[in-house]
Amino acid sequence: MSQDLKQYADIIDQLKPMVNEPEFNQVLLQIASDVPKEKRFLIKMEVKRLAKPCLRTIDLRGHVDGKCNKYVHEGRTHYMDEIAVDKFEEQLRVFGRYTYGVYEAVQNTENNFRLMREKELAQERADKESPQIKKRSAVLEQFKVPTVNLLDYQQRNAERMNFAVAVEIFDKSGQSVRGLSVDISLKGLQVKLSKDTFFRQDETLFIYFRGLESEFALDKKNGIAYKLVKVSTKNDVNYLALQRDDDYPNAAFDKFLDNFITGNKRRYKVNMTNTLDAIKSKICEQYFSPRSPTLPVFIDVINGTMVPRYAMMNEVNRETIHYWQDEEDVCRLNFLLTQERLTRLVNKPEDVREIFVFSFTHLQNDKVYFYSASYEELLQKEILAKVFLGFGSKKVSWRVFKITLTEITPEQAYIPLSIPDSVGNKVKKLNTPPSARLMSKLKNLRYLAHVTDVTSVTGQETYNEFKFNRDNLTHLRNFGHPRNRAPSNIQIIRFKYEEQRIESRYQLRTQIEARFNSDDIVHKGISEDISVHGLGLRIELSKEYKGILDGRVEVAFPRLQEITKNFDVMHLQYDIVYHNVERNILHLKAVAGDEGKSARLFFEELIKKNKSSLKVESDEEEVPGMGQALRCINARNATSLSFLMNKEGIRYTPQACIIGKQDERVTTLTTQFAEEDKVNLEFFFRDRKQESPFVQSGIKAVKLENMPLREELFISFDVSQKDPRMAIIPRYSHKFDDNEQRRAFIKEAMTRGQFIALHIMLTTTGKPDMTMLQTEINYVTMYAMHRARDLEKQMWSIAACSHLIDVTDEVLIRYGFSIEDVTANKTLKSASHAASLFAGQA
Repeated sequence: MSQDLKQYADIIDQLKPMVNEPEFNQVLLQIASDVPKEKRFLIKMEVKRLAKPCLRTIDLRGHVDGKCNKYVHEGRTHYMDEIAVDKFEEQLRVFGRYTYGVYEAVQNTENNFRLMREKELAQERADKESPQIKKRSAVLEQFKVPTVNLLDYQQRNAERMNFAVAVEIFDKSGQSVRGLSVDISLKGLQVKLSKDTFFRQDETLFIYFRGLESEFALDKKNGIAYKLVKVSTKNDVNYLALQRDDDYPNAAFDKFLDNFITGNKRRYKVNMTNTLDAIKSKICEQYFSPRSPTLPVFIDVINGTMVPRYAMMNEVNRETIHYWQDEEDVCRLNFLLTQERLTRLVNKPEDVREIFVFSFTHLQNDKVYFYSASYEELLQKEILAKVFLGFGSKKVSWRVFKITLTEITPEQAYIPLSIPDSVGNKVKKLNTPPSARLMSKLKNLRYLAHVTDVTSVTGQETYNEFKFNRDNLTHLRNFGHPRNRAPSNIQIIRFKYEEQRIESRYQLRTQIEARFNSDDIVHKGISEDISVHGLGLRIELSKEYKGILDGRVEVAFPRLQEITKNFDVMHLQYDIVYHNVERNILHLKAVAGDEGKSARLFFEELIKKNKSSLKVESDEEEVPGMGQALRCINARNATSLSFLMNKEGIRYTPQACIIGKQDERVTTLTTQFAEEDKVNLEFFFRDRKQESPFVQSGIKAVKLENMPLREELFISFDVSQKDPRMAIIPRYSHKFDDNEQRRAFIKEAMTRGQFIALHIMLTTTGKPDMTMLQTEINYVTMYAMHRARDLEKQMWSIAACSHLIDVTDEVLIRYGFSIEDVTANKTLKSASHAASLFAGQA
């Protein structure tokens, strides 16, 4: 095709099926009415040329990026890859025979080396025109990724077949327009038009399949009635989505269409757009759910009372469950999700149903006592906040949890396949709705609470700065949870996953004795938790240690020694890797080599026994399908942003993003400089040229430590700026020298526009559960093997995942900003508006 005619390629495509029809000239005039007469003549000649019979053989061996196989058509042997075969058969259907149009279309597939080289040369020429701008643009484009709504895709009641044939569409007044069908099913049809449509949504239209009338005995006097469901536009082409109008039945056409689709679906190929979308969505869910740091708690509403009923544990969020277990491993999540807090959340507007809860524990006589308070509860008296936050943050058990609440329905548990029952009995079985027994267990579910541990070392140290009078410690009893209260009747259900690579910390609250620098002075305290293989240990000393906290510490576990004779746990050797400002909270790591062997062996055995004793580790379900049902509900109600990354060489780049329902601040930030249905994550990788970029070094640390990595990112966001690098200024919390610098950054951000703080968790990914994907992948393989291979290639390239939790309000509280400041910061504003607000406050 000449350069002059390339701009009319879409018109030429629509004319191809009509080239041998008597009304070709009439269709040309109708479709190309806006085209100059001389150009219209050239278009006609081009279509006629493409429709001429072709005798050439096709041999693409060495010319395309794909394996070429022998393909015989009408006694002529061609050599083509799968993509070329698809194009060959598609164009055969358009022209009705092997023509120059078929030959040329096959020579111009996207994987043709000649075409790929031409694109490269064109890109090089464009880069030479403005090399810096073009290169920078190409680099930034890699951080724009599509958004995915987990398990949200279209299920079809009948197979839809790709089918390009000329059609004429009439409305009830007799007005008509010519078009080209795109795909067809027993109940639906999609048509594309090159000009604006004058049809209205829900209008009944009558379709005449002009391209079939010469081949089949169709009724030429009466069209087939369809209702116009939707009109969409893509690349200046209008697409009509049509559905059969049941008020105008046509049994003869139904029978014809059923036989036609059944007999030709392999030749014409089934339209699998919704199935491809479903597979991509399920792949994202497979990587997201098992590594999410958020604990989903499903809540019944019975007689107006909110009752937490189920919690879904995965290999990351189980740390939250372990934290809220007492010394007898009894779940005490009801201390966190109190009726008062849940009621307060429900009474908030839907888009702001979130609270931050601070907690710590106290060990006395080997019994665990829990204390917790939301910030709203601490605001009752000014003295309460200072005492609770100042004292609690000095405990090794200090935690900060973010709780969000969203409405759910039991019906969200049903996730059928994207393919219809008619495909086969196996598909029909998999499309069966959940059993009545299962739905009876879910019938009262109304809310989903997402509990996320957003504790940070920097944050804990900052709360340590809160000054309080120790005489006021008696106020803490207001936030203590009575041990005689009935435990939460929450059933723990485990996520199913193929393999477990990420390890958790395990709660170990018991008395310890520590000796520093080989002295004989015993310092008493308690342990909080241990990490995998016994390498890590966190302890809290009863009093501040005055000596030098550098190097080695010997830790003894007198209570544990009473229950074991196989190990000496009174002289375990550890290195100090962290201590807080008050020098009473220590993070330790077992000494390498023989000296640390006793600690490693003992705690490996202890963790092994602990695992085997946990009922939740069993795959047995009280009601079959319960785990899958809750997993589906949770996936469809994500409340924070996450994104998946694949590895390209030594770099990790984003591939797909999941946007949270109640995450307006982060959603606005990430979509500000992106096209529709995409996010721009460039700010997250802004340090990519530095010596140790956070993502690259972070994932490396995750692999070495076998533990998720957490960090805080501070962001200054000015929506009035047009340049993304000026509008979004990110800085990781650990890059600041001290809290004064952090406070200065926050103030400056609020003056410019808006301050945003993100709690980031990085983790590697495990293997997907193919049982959820295989049926649909097999279906795609039947009709387009190359697409199935591409999907599987993309799936196995996913190597890491990042979860972004909005902790802006908690960070502002931490650094001493007022409630008025927190409220004002929720509104996105330009720098000039923000400056006037701050001037007014002054």
